[in-house]
Amino acid sequence: MSRLQSEHLEVARRRPSPRSVAVWTAVAVVGAACWTVLALARGESVNALWILFAALASYAIAYRFYSRFIAYRVLGADDRRATPAEKNANGVDFEVTDRRVLFGHHFAAIAGAGPLVGPVLAAQMGYLPGTVWIVVGVIFAGAVQDLTVLFFSMRRGGRSLGQMVREEIGLVGGVAALVAVFAIMIIILAVLALIVVNALADSPWGVFSIALTIPIALFMGVYLRYLRPGKVLEATGVGVVLLLAAIVGGGYVESWGLAGALTLTPQTLVVALVVYGFVASVLPVWLLLTPRDYLSTFMKVGVIVLLAVSLVVARPVLANDAVTSFAREGNGPVFAGSLFPFVFITIACGALSGFHALIASGTTPKMVAKERQVRLIGYGGMLMESFVAISALIAASVIDQGLYYAVNSPAGATGGTAESAARFVSGLGFTTSPDALAGAAQAVGEDSVVSRTGGAPALALGISQVFHQAFGGGLQAFWYHFAIMFEALFILTAVDAGTRVGRFMLQDTVGNVWKRFGDLSWRPGNVVASAVVVGAWGYFLYTGVTDPLGGINQLFPLFGIANQLLAAIALTLVTTLLVKHGKARYAWVTAVPLAWDLVATMTASWQKVFSANPAIGYFAQRSKYADALASGQVLAPAKDAAQMQQVVTNSTVNGVLQSVFALLVLVVAVNAAVVVVRALRAGGLPTTEEPAVESRLVEPAGIVVLPDERRELERARAGGRS
Repeated sequence: MSRLQSEHLEVARRRPSPRSVAVWTAVAVVGAACWTVLALARGESVNALWILFAALASYAIAYRFYSRFIAYRVLGADDRRATPAEKNANGVDFEVTDRRVLFGHHFAAIAGAGPLVGPVLAAQMGYLPGTVWIVVGVIFAGAVQDLTVLFFSMRRGGRSLGQMVREEIGLVGGVAALVAVFAIMIIILAVLALIVVNALADSPWGVFSIALTIPIALFMGVYLRYLRPGKVLEATGVGVVLLLAAIVGGGYVESWGLAGALTLTPQTLVVALVVYGFVASVLPVWLLLTPRDYLSTFMKVGVIVLLAVSLVVARPVLANDAVTSFAREGNGPVFAGSLFPFVFITIACGALSGFHALIASGTTPKMVAKERQVRLIGYGGMLMESFVAISALIAASVIDQGLYYAVNSPAGATGGTAESAARFVSGLGFTTSPDALAGAAQAVGEDSVVSRTGGAPALALGISQVFHQAFGGGLQAFWYHFAIMFEALFILTAVDAGTRVGRFMLQDTVGNVWKRFGDLSWRPGNVVASAVVVGAWGYFLYTGVTDPLGGINQLFPLFGIANQLLAAIALTLVTTLLVKHGKARYAWVTAVPLAWDLVATMTASWQKVFSANPAIGYFAQRSKYADALASGQVLAPAKDAAQMQQVVTNSTVNGVLQSVFALLVLVVAVNAAVVVVRALRAGGLPTTEEPAVESRLVEPAGIVVLPDERRELERARAGGRS
């Protein structure tokens, strides 16, 4: 055992100091007080700060105590073992990466559309259900999944999720998992890309700024590898300055005469994203993926921290109710469905996300330097994303609710004009006027904000309002467009990392029958697998862009349920592994969130497939449009028979996919239950965990270097170790 490991275990057993007890008691009291106010306040004004501090206090306690318990007691993270990045370093996929850079990459990769869009849409049901699910869900489900999947993948050479299920649960369950995971991932990537397209379409500022992040990332990659190796903070400073210049420069594209060339249609953006996804998937991780995600994280975290500070300064009051009538009756205009199960599906990230399991078993485990860093990267990264979701929920909850429903309701309901939207919103019981809606659009420099669905525009409105209240200066239009660009950058980083993970999965799967294709260092296999992945999600992306009912309205429910079904597969795997490793007494850590996830997702799947309400059920929607088409009718928002047929086709495909996804997950769960029973009877079963190899690296576990870690680093340098 290394001296650092011995000192760490000694610290872990040490009794907490009176100061530590006092600090954490104060944090607990603050959190309890905030939660009490949120739970009891009804009919009076509630300040947004109660949500903010309830979340922050809960996150702090969870990371300090629960994540530590899981990492060291349940999993047994051991820095004496070499990680795959150290053992298999090849400069392409396996690369020992600075923990700060890797945290940035991992956070940027997992933090996609879900934590931004889902909470905004779920605000229809009130601020309380979303707040509870985001905070409680991340502590006991989402962050637990990310940490455990990352750890078990790291112990298996960076194996993908589907491959681990096949090897640990068996052939039948494994094949079902491989098919389900890959297909679900394609849908997730298509929806992530769709939201980017919606944010950047007809936005030359956003296109300019986002495009420049690519050469900036390439420069940072070369800078860190060849020009100034190891100078992370130095490269960060250069990259952040260039990023800010790209953001500011985007505001001048019109005066530079570039607006026409950079004003892209959705169809053009589809092609651009497919090409970018392919290139990002085949280039070495150090050249584009890691520096771009790390750079993006600075903007992501910076904006969210700035929003938190702005909330403290502005102290806005929540404009919506704790629980709305739409949550109880399930007839909301933003999306149909009752609180259970749809709030847990709509907030597809920020609380629990199966997509994270793909990243945690894809790029990240191949770059972790030391095992103890999984606590920071896995659990800590998910807490950061949850804070993004809470911030998005607050931003959506502080804007005028008449404006909220005018923006987020589809054009078929609002009529698409300020006058018709005002009448529609008034019919919902909220007060607004055409002048108020026109004034809101003028304040942010837009011609109209009516039916700007998808969540991103509403979030940008909320962010711009909070920043305007906090800092003034008449910059609300600037803040709005800045937020739109921020959201596109936020989501795009998940697309490139997800495409690379899809390539890993496809190569792993085909490698079962063609060993050469499964070799991640074989360049032809990389190119072919990347082309297949981007082609698959590119097809669904184009379908969403051209869907008459709106791609978000059609694909987001499928995305949300599929994402949580993917989480069920991940939690099934880690629960099975805990039992197989002889740690059945700790299996509750993952089994409890698994049980909840299965109940919620299977209920939602049943309703989306079998509901007779066309606003909810895919096949009911199909029948409605098919019957109208047969009788020669054209139903809005379709404009002709061809678009009617497109709705019929898309609804059928979505319904079939939803059914298949649910059935495949049930196959995995049943096969896993058989393995668990066998393991319980035997007291454990053999696993595919790789034999331990002694590590020669010395690296800190967290962002801040602790005194015992500093001493060990000094000893390592004196002894010539890295």
